[in-house]
Amino acid sequence: MTSRPDPTTFAVCVFTASSERVADSYRVLARDVGTAIAKAGWRLVYGGGQVGLMGEVARAALAAGGPVTGIIPHSLNRREVAFDDIDDLVLCDTLAERKQLMDDRTDAYVVLPGGIGTLDELVEVLTTRSLGYHDKAIVLVDVDGYWAPLHALLDHMVDAGTLRPDVRDLVETVTDLDGMVERLFKETP
Repeated sequence: MTSRPDPTTFAVCVFTASSERVADSYRVLARDVGTAIAKAGWRLVYGGGQVGLMGEVARAALAAGGPVTGIIPHSLNRREVAFDDIDDLVLCDTLAERKQLMDDRTDAYVVLPGGIGTLDELVEVLTTRSLGYHDKAIVLVDVDGYWAPLHALLDHMVDAGTLRPDVRDLVETVTDLDGMVERLFKETP
């Protein structure tokens, strides 16, 4: 297993889309999040690609002088195009290994608009937190109501008795950048 770079730096893992077909408001959000993470003195940990919202958040963090760790499986290098210009690029073999390496190097999670991969990552960290494997914050940044259908599904699961209400509450939602930064500062040592 690869060791975490500079373990004294608070690290924020951002899950978001690798798609280029996204609304401009999501691109602005990704850039603002990357900039905010760097300006707070935190390390960005993300999926290692340079396309879509992943690329936007990484470029913004780098432009603001922040350290960036990207973790990408060899098989996704062609699709997501590994971002070679970051200061810590980790290539791995599988998605499962990618998620484990991200978790090993992360102190909190931020989830931006994304597709099925983002949803998979969110559900996994929510599941592992609900089972006591970690106690890291999970913060959804919900712009333009993007995550409203997810909240409705989680509420439905609670109402149906298939999800404990306390698990639903493990996902914290903010609607703007200030809310995200404020929430993450509560996690910093």
